Amino acid sequence: MTSKFKQIGLVAVGILLGAGLTLNYSAVANREPQPLPIEDLRAFSEIFGKIKSDYVETVEDKKLITEAINGMLSGLDPHSAYLDSEAFKELQVGTQGEFGGLGIEVGMEDGFVKVVAPIDDTPAFKAGIKSGDLIIKLDDTPVKGLTLGDAVKKMRGKPGTDITLTVVRKGEAKPLTITLTRAVIKIRSVRHKLVEPDFGYVRISQFQEHTGENLVGALKELQEQNKGAALKGLVLDLRNDPGGLLNTAVGVAGAFLKSGELVVYTDGRTEDAKMRLTNNRENYLRPTESDYLKSLPAWVKTVPVVVLVNGGSASASEIVAGALQDHRRALVVGTQTFGKGSVQTILPLNNGTAIKLTTARYYTPNGRSIQAKGIVPDIVVEEATISPTDGAKLEVREADLDKHLSNGQGDTPSAKPAEGKADKPGVKKDGSARPEPGEVVSKNDYQFNQALILLKGLSLLKAGKD
Repeated sequence: MTSKFKQIGLVAVGILLGAGLTLNYSAVANREPQPLPIEDLRAFSEIFGKIKSDYVETVEDKKLITEAINGMLSGLDPHSAYLDSEAFKELQVGTQGEFGGLGIEVGMEDGFVKVVAPIDDTPAFKAGIKSGDLIIKLDDTPVKGLTLGDAVKKMRGKPGTDITLTVVRKGEAKPLTITLTRAVIKIRSVRHKLVEPDFGYVRISQFQEHTGENLVGALKELQEQNKGAALKGLVLDLRNDPGGLLNTAVGVAGAFLKSGELVVYTDGRTEDAKMRLTNNRENYLRPTESDYLKSLPAWVKTVPVVVLVNGGSASASEIVAGALQDHRRALVVGTQTFGKGSVQTILPLNNGTAIKLTTARYYTPNGRSIQAKGIVPDIVVEEATISPTDGAKLEVREADLDKHLSNGQGDTPSAKPAEGKADKPGVKKDGSARPEPGEVVSKNDYQFNQALILLKGLSLLKAGKD
């Protein structure tokens, strides 16, 4: 059981600034040795020697080897990477939900840093950084020419210090200059609110180690706030959730599914990469941990659920949305998700470093590959913006990333929805519908309001059947 939990590991979409990625940890297995391409290695050795002897400046051996490893891994796909000892340590700390940095989930495209999603209540979120923003300069340093790891290191720093980002945003005539103050980020991954009598709202901003048990606690509190009565409807908000721990995603989906139902399965070249993860306790808990799902209120298994997603919903959040959609347990509403359907395994090396290697694709219970396609909502509800140009988002998805892994099922990624929708009633002038300080969800959030309307309809249908 212990080894199976370790195999489950974690998944993520990019790199969290100031945080570690959450991925699948594995020891290097004793597998059949692969033959080495001797002639190619001779060519590598010759090039190495030429750089050492003829390059304009002296270069340390360690730098050349490290850059060669970086190039070998980054050339595979956007998510495989080499982790030096510092990055490896930060990765291991990041799953605890507390780290230093700005609070941005990012990827690399055409030599620039692209924002997948800002994390709730972080400096990036408060400064107005948006999904799809293109970061072209860090203080006075152009991003072009930096590796993603180098760019991340420049954005990290001592809490309380400032960094100025130069950002290109769709709909803006010129680049934006945004100054952020670095902070120790403490992510509260689950927030909830009883938005009306009998109707609850739960937002998961990231899948961390304790997110599953925090979700159970939130559902219990919603019942208490509802005068002890069962809810009649629940909105589960996974928008701009970049992912996180895979075992936590299994637990979150399992909260709404029947015991033993399949949540996700993975397929790769090795036996370790082939897993079928049901919502049985061994797939979301360590052997010594108590089962938090056992204390769930009974109504959670049958309450009508609407899941909100968008282009910033990735990886673990796509697993949850896809599982609930396939089992017809929830209605998925919003816009097409990011499409990060690959599993990365952390392979520790003997020198204290590690490699992050893509080892499998994951599939929804009905066999859909999410890679480079994402989850298509049952009902598409676009985010409201001011006009066809102002406030429109430059959304980036997995299929837009250079060298992205194929879908594996011959599917062509769906076209992006049209950018720039007309005004919606009650939307703020900036079109963002961000919650005010102290709010869990904004009253001006068009997608949420539409989800609530749908939820009330589902509740009436359920009442009629009962």
